[in-house]
Amino acid sequence: MTPAEKVMTALRGGHSDVVPFTIYQKKIPQCRAERDMRNRGACPVVRSVPVFKVHTPNVKSKSEMYVENGKTMIRNFWETPFGVLTTLTESAGFTSWKHEKMFKSSDDYKALKFLIHDEVYEPNYEAFIKAEKAFGGDAVFRAGFGLEPLQALISGGYIDMQDFCMEWMDNRDEILELYEIIVENRRKIYPLVAASPASHANYGGNVVSSIIGLETFENYYVPHYNEAAEIMHQHGKLIGTHLDADCRLIADAVAGTALDYIEAFTPAPDTDMSLREARDAWPEKALWLNFPSSVHLQSDVEVRQKTVELLYELDAIDGIIMGITEDIPEDRWQHSCAAIMDGLANHAAKYPKHYLNP
Repeated sequence: MTPAEKVMTALRGGHSDVVPFTIYQKKIPQCRAERDMRNRGACPVVRSVPVFKVHTPNVKSKSEMYVENGKTMIRNFWETPFGVLTTLTESAGFTSWKHEKMFKSSDDYKALKFLIHDEVYEPNYEAFIKAEKAFGGDAVFRAGFGLEPLQALISGGYIDMQDFCMEWMDNRDEILELYEIIVENRRKIYPLVAASPASHANYGGNVVSSIIGLETFENYYVPHYNEAAEIMHQHGKLIGTHLDADCRLIADAVAGTALDYIEAFTPAPDTDMSLREARDAWPEKALWLNFPSSVHLQSDVEVRQKTVELLYELDAIDGIIMGITEDIPEDRWQHSCAAIMDGLANHAAKYPKHYLNP
């Protein structure tokens, strides 16, 4: 099987000879070490080719880039009939920092509503097919729906999280009006993704349960996962979400969803759930892991051993994928990724019972 086929086998609840190892394409520079990893079976995850495009025909937008104190800054503008919205982003290598989001005060609600309501969607299937074909099975291509309607306001480009919390308490009606517009927009996206050439798609994530709370998660997240899942399943497609923070509070609610997989689940010591606990909580869902970021700072021997120990918590490796979804220190990524792959190979050789279950 190709690396992508092994990933998809696990994502559908199966297993191959060795637990697949994936890494976000943008987290690993092209070089000899990257080539060696791919030769060993590492599978990049490509998320940069969407299956749909977004237009705002009645909103003018522009960007300005400049350097300030050696930092590359990008100022974006959206001109609406109700005012101009702006953001300020700092480019920082593999990632970026949002210094300012669109919402500055309650005066921005009308402009935000107009901007979000103005979004128009159209398929981008040919570009996706072409890009996936070019990799020839060496990478897995993932589609996405965007963030959940409420999460789009929390961790998207609209409102700073602290401002959201204040507005949720003081101006909830305004927040919910924005939320309802995004809900209707997402419902236009579901069939586009389901009918696309993508085999699977993520629906949002990055939920911080200590901020969201269980009741809000159950009321404003779970119904949308299930609605999208129903349409995806009608087309034989898989759907998951990106949950890389503490999940214990929402574990039962997640278990009750129609999601097929949990992506970026990060086991303890970086969160409040072990891999064993996650498997017990979500026995019917594939677990696409994020290797605990804190462990990258340890020695290669310790990284390799942690890899084996994580998998040995499980009775079987069906539906398990080891992944990297976060930045790794520049001086560690080559060593750490190789050590993880060594650990996966050692596990496969030492504990065959994990993947030879009938």
